[in-house]
Amino acid sequence: MEKSIRRVTNYRGYEENTLAILETFCALDSSHVHDDRLAFLEAVRFSSIVPENGTAPTCKMMEAIFEIMRDAKSLELILASYRLLSELEKSFQLLLESLCEVAKGTKSSDTKLEFLTKMLLFQYLIDILEGDFLPRNSSFLENLNWTSLRDSLLNKLLGSRRLNYKNLVKDSLFILCNQFHAHYLTNHDTGAAKSSSPTMCDNSDPALAFCLPDAEKCTCKAVQRFLIMMMDLDSSRKKAGMQGLTTRVDGVRTPVIELIMDELSYHKDKISPFLQAFDEPKLKLEIVSQYIQKYNVKPSTRKRKLIDSPDDAAITGFLKCFLSSTSTKGIVRKVGSEAVQVLLAHLLQASMSIPDEHLIEEISGLENDFRSSPLVNICNSIISAFTKLKETDAHLELLPISKEALFTAATVLSTRS
Repeated sequence: MEKSIRRVTNYRGYEENTLAILETFCALDSSHVHDDRLAFLEAVRFSSIVPENGTAPTCKMMEAIFEIMRDAKSLELILASYRLLSELEKSFQLLLESLCEVAKGTKSSDTKLEFLTKMLLFQYLIDILEGDFLPRNSSFLENLNWTSLRDSLLNKLLGSRRLNYKNLVKDSLFILCNQFHAHYLTNHDTGAAKSSSPTMCDNSDPALAFCLPDAEKCTCKAVQRFLIMMMDLDSSRKKAGMQGLTTRVDGVRTPVIELIMDELSYHKDKISPFLQAFDEPKLKLEIVSQYIQKYNVKPSTRKRKLIDSPDDAAITGFLKCFLSSTSTKGIVRKVGSEAVQVLLAHLLQASMSIPDEHLIEEISGLENDFRSSPLVNICNSIISAFTKLKETDAHLELLPISKEALFTAATVLSTRS
């Protein structure tokens, strides 16, 4: 206990001493602000980067670095702050890995207070990335200003050689799935939650025990926001490429959705918790539809067809996979009957969360009656898909989520017909 308190005290002292370099000197003489800020950046660098086991900057210190870069009036200060932020990118990777290890329960040396600090720091960094990315991406979608989006902190982070991009996505996916399970158990079985979640084992500090569940939930949401930003960046990057705005400088990066599908393909047990935790409907729709189409056996005449051709828009291509018993059997054999049921149920859930006018954007090459009432036709197709599943396996047992989806689809049809 004393060792833990001493460590936290040293951490706070490190933060206070470093910030004092910035606050004290700048307050004395505003004419020396430039030099004082450089001194602060060097202090952070020599305490966090130079030592082999340097201490990661705190939230206040990171905020000060971002403010210095944003308000810099000289080239020297801009480059110094940018250099430091670039070197600290590996702090971001290690932070996510640390959260992932705690979620696995393999890093027992971390105290709950330190874990809380890391979660809040991660949330803060996501806020910074989001605050920089969203206006740039919005500007790109309006006027195709790719240069501004290319210079975003998120794009620079993902393109850094100091960061393992694929591991970043895998760790984000793991945290999202694991934290969903923890919250599900908390709501349904308190005893199981205490034995499975590393942060729920000791309630010796009531205030900390009260804060941790909400911090875990917010961290889970922050991870989802991070994944959504990366997918939105991929989408804009693809659009920029089609417009001829990208160059060799932009490099090549595997889209996040492809990495997610690969991970879910190797670990099918993650399909259900991921789809339960990830609640952005349009992107969920895209992930689900592409996942099934990946395992759909296509006729030889269509093998050369591009996956994103107009005739295979998200919903259209997905539901075409269940038109025949042959294709349905092939998908079940490769994916598994339970996984297929989960995917169908979440397709309906995502579709119902999207307004009809936006849902039509996901549909192409269909008759006018389908486009005039997309949700009704999707419900019909979902019921038909479950019927095909039953035809391929007479002993198939429907999961609770499948029964709920069928009931929902039937209710929609009865109210809209």
